[in-house]
Amino acid sequence: MSAEAFNSLFSLLIGFALAGALASGYQAYAERPPGFELLQEGVTPRRFAAVPFLVFAAPFIIMRNTLRGARIERRRFEFVMLATVIAGFWSMMSGTFVVMTLRAAGVLT
Repeated sequence: MSAEAFNSLFSLLIGFALAGALASGYQAYAERPPGFELLQEGVTPRRFAAVPFLVFAAPFIIMRNTLRGARIERRRFEFVMLATVIAGFWSMMSGTFVVMTLRAAGVLT
């Protein structure tokens, strides 16, 4: 495996792990699962605070909603595959940001 492929895989895994940790932490704190409706509730400062959270938790939310929709609503395979690709790309981008931040802080080499 090349170094670039390993870097991309590492970023993908870090992105999904961070998304899952954030969503699980939110669910433990708020006693309800997170969703994109956080952008539509509360006063304006609360909505702005939800944006950074949703940027990093979105891959988990997308996959959770997609898998539930596939099971409950019998969504087509193509839709599930497209949502998986979108969540994976989003996860890789957020994971790349986290890895770059850790490297800048000197935690990773």
